[in-house]
Amino acid sequence: MIRLRDIRKSFPRPDGGRLEVLKGISCDIARGELVAVVGSSGSGKSTLMNILGLLDRADAGEYALGGDTMGGLAPADAARIRNRRIGFVFQQFHLLPRTTALENVELPLVYSDARDPEQRAIDALCRVGLEDRLDHWPSQLSGGQQQRVALARALVTDPELILADEPTGNLDQEATDSIMDLLVELNRGGRTIVLITHDPDLARRCGSVLRIHDGRLLEQEVA
Repeated sequence: MIRLRDIRKSFPRPDGGRLEVLKGISCDIARGELVAVVGSSGSGKSTLMNILGLLDRADAGEYALGGDTMGGLAPADAARIRNRRIGFVFQQFHLLPRTTALENVELPLVYSDARDPEQRAIDALCRVGLEDRLDHWPSQLSGGQQQRVALARALVTDPELILADEPTGNLDQEATDSIMDLLVELNRGGRTIVLITHDPDLARRCGSVLRIHDGRLLEQEVA
């Protein structure tokens, strides 16, 4: 599903030098896996997630998704792949405040040729248990419910890969458990999920764990 070989990424420093963030990451993630990416702040986890999600490009190395090489994509092609093949869930919910839950979930379908986008959005919200919150604004929802809307939005295009970057970081324990239960359920249904987390309890619920330190992969282990 995902093949990474010697992925490297650096950013310019104020002194004119370069800050190396990823220093040769290589790993494989099989289709249908639930993988946790763990490491201290600044270890390179989010940079790696951005590269997996085609939100940024590696300076060097090979990234293949489902057998297709992701290097050298034109911006329009990268955007098309993000819309059709990858679903995103972030710590900040990124919901439009004056837009209903249903309308928020429909948004990714605006840029696709999907039939009956409203029904697909309804189905996605039902899947995350929000069939009675379709017409609610984000301000009328709890944090856990807002994250469920964000998860429904990630699912509505039926992506082959879901990238979740600290999706429970702003939630209480009950909501955290609920969101993780949903991710595990989706994974059991065959969805490939990569989860960035600082929470060791969440990492233990994943099938495998990638441990990153100072831009390097320390190990890939069974959770």
